[in-house]
Amino acid sequence: MLVVSIVVAAVNREFYAIPAFVVSAAIMAGFGTGLIRLCRGAAPPKKREAMVTAATAWAMVGILGGLPFLFIAWTIRIDPFPVWTNTPPMDATTAIFLHPLDAVFEGMSGFTGTGLTMAAVEEELPRSLHWWRSFIEWIGGVGVIVLTVAILRRGGGSSESYTLYESEARSERIHPSIVTTVQEIWKIFVGLTIGSIVLFLLVGMPLWDAINHGMTGIATGGFSVHADSIGHYGSPLIEYATVPIMIAGSIAFPIHYLILKGEVRNLYADLQTRWVFIWFTVGSLALTGILYANGQYATLEETFRVSLFQFVSATSNTGFGSAAIGGGTSQVWSAGATLLACLGMLTGAAAGSTVSGLKLVRVITLVKGTFWQVREVFQPDSAVRYLQLGKRKLNEEQVRREYAEATVVFVLWITFLLIGVAVLLRVLSPAHPLEYVIFDVMSAQSNVGLDSGITGPARLEIIPIAVLIGSVFQRFNLYQ
Repeated sequence: MLVVSIVVAAVNREFYAIPAFVVSAAIMAGFGTGLIRLCRGAAPPKKREAMVTAATAWAMVGILGGLPFLFIAWTIRIDPFPVWTNTPPMDATTAIFLHPLDAVFEGMSGFTGTGLTMAAVEEELPRSLHWWRSFIEWIGGVGVIVLTVAILRRGGGSSESYTLYESEARSERIHPSIVTTVQEIWKIFVGLTIGSIVLFLLVGMPLWDAINHGMTGIATGGFSVHADSIGHYGSPLIEYATVPIMIAGSIAFPIHYLILKGEVRNLYADLQTRWVFIWFTVGSLALTGILYANGQYATLEETFRVSLFQFVSATSNTGFGSAAIGGGTSQVWSAGATLLACLGMLTGAAAGSTVSGLKLVRVITLVKGTFWQVREVFQPDSAVRYLQLGKRKLNEEQVRREYAEATVVFVLWITFLLIGVAVLLRVLSPAHPLEYVIFDVMSAQSNVGLDSGITGPARLEIIPIAVLIGSVFQRFNLYQ
């Protein structure tokens, strides 16, 4: 990744950034080579070892991913190179990465697809850092372990690859072989990325912006090259074009594969995909009603466009913005509109896609499982009962197991949400509305990246903790 970034820096004539990428690459290569020598001859990983591997891998790529931010910022500060290297003057936005913790935060936020940023004004960042932010979010959208299994699998067989794959909270298969599955996932992902970039170009977005937004949009990450995100363009056409990209990132990769094979009926026949469209439609229309009743925007079309964009962005966990949701202490959206967006961030979209959140399959399991449990009271003990979940017909044992798992996930999620909200309320002034506090903690925990004006470089007290908790539980399979 860093070698590719050297090329990008050179193409953009930011030659001063090349040594930072080279040093970062040398550190990573040395670190990786040392681990290879240390662990050579290790036994094939079992599930526990695979989970530890996944956990340490995600932690380390987040930390090491912060090195280019740190080194480029210090290169600009010291300015040790000749004029022809094009070292720019130091600005306040890039200067934030002089601090190692802020650089690591940006790296972790990128790889986990959270999208919260320490960069107050993205336009001031060098293009090298624009690229690096988008690149790490793009790779993180599918998963570091998925990439590793695809191109660096050990020769011991598919069982080891599947153990590592499963340790990243994944179970979907496209082919019987897990290696060919992840390779197929990457082919689909690259194709969708190229399609996203082309779509942005067709609606008038500049090439550099289209490349970055295409990568972070399909990865449902949300990093932007502008402080106002997609709202920077003031273009309804660009906003409408962004919506299908975010939806594409919300659909499971096996469904994309079937659709590309011509089985289009899976857009409505698959349980999760059907509910992706139902939930996006219902939520967007409900949000339109609330904002229109509040007289929030000038026309019904603008109200619908903002509602559609923001609800899909929140529920797909992308984090692109087209309008201000809050001003920190000043009200912009009402409590009802803000909490509806929170509900979208909570549910997320399809499992097996690039999104976070609870996942719709768990929400459906919770809702249908609850009704199933209630109906049990009114049926005789001798009754043989099943629960239909899409094409799956679950017996009583399967229902109770999956319902229990979904309940545990939900309880853990709400517990950490309440902890985050409580801590943030403790460190903030009472002027901050409660719904905005809930919104920002939910955004961090769900790896979304939207904010209501509370978070920023000057105030990120509990947010890093929420980001860490969210990424740990999402990526290390601790919800299972």
